Amino acid sequence: MAWSAIVVEDEAQARAYVKTLLHRSESEFRVVGEAADGKEALELIGRYRPDLVITDIMMPAMDGVELLKKAREAGYDCRFVMLTCMNEFEYARQALEFGASSYMLKLSMDLASFKQMLEKVDAELKKLGRFKRLESYLSALPEETKAATDHPEINKVIDYLNESYRENVTLATAAAYVKMDPSYLSDLFKRKTSYTLTQYVMRLRVDAARFYLTHTGDSVSGIGERVGFMNDNYFIKIFKRFTGVTPSVYRKQHAGGRPE
Repeated sequence: MAWSAIVVEDEAQARAYVKTLLHRSESEFRVVGEAADGKEALELIGRYRPDLVITDIMMPAMDGVELLKKAREAGYDCRFVMLTCMNEFEYARQALEFGASSYMLKLSMDLASFKQMLEKVDAELKKLGRFKRLESYLSALPEETKAATDHPEINKVIDYLNESYRENVTLATAAAYVKMDPSYLSDLFKRKTSYTLTQYVMRLRVDAARFYLTHTGDSVSGIGERVGFMNDNYFIKIFKRFTGVTPSVYRKQHAGGRPE
């Protein structure tokens, strides 16, 4: 189980401290984005649909309370934890009224209190039944196939593949899903998407792996297995075919996205 988190704080040092606490907490929360103000954060929430938003209250452009209100108005049900100073309790009270999970005093925030807060949020998320992983926030679709096709059955297959790419997906299982002849589906899928079904699945797996390589510290082998490759050598071979480099090299090239 892994939950995604966005950190919103206009002070770079404070933002780094929150990320450090998240990393040291050894919890299931992973930072997938960070922002310096509420306006930027709202865009990230729409893009990643995080499970948790840890946000300062007083910020330029859009404060934390306004961010919470606009997120709720947009239908985003992520948990919010507000970071506040001693003289901002009225704002913290408003935030709780709008559904924030809790608030934390910035001056007294330490690893122990931070862990306690994360445990509370973790319990809330599990109670909501949101047992989802970081894949939920991936923009894992190949750019060329993000738009729906003009064929409803192929769109169903695409939805099926997007949800099931980690499993043993084959042309036969996809054909059975939409009750089509495998040969006919194979030809039709290629005509509508420019990919074979196998190529499409491999692209999804590689894009998911790229996300994990840059946003987690998990092992290359573990990531390969998580996205559907049961063989390390095959994972490395396919990953290099699509990206031009091995997973380890890719991680080194994009190390800035990993948790501190």
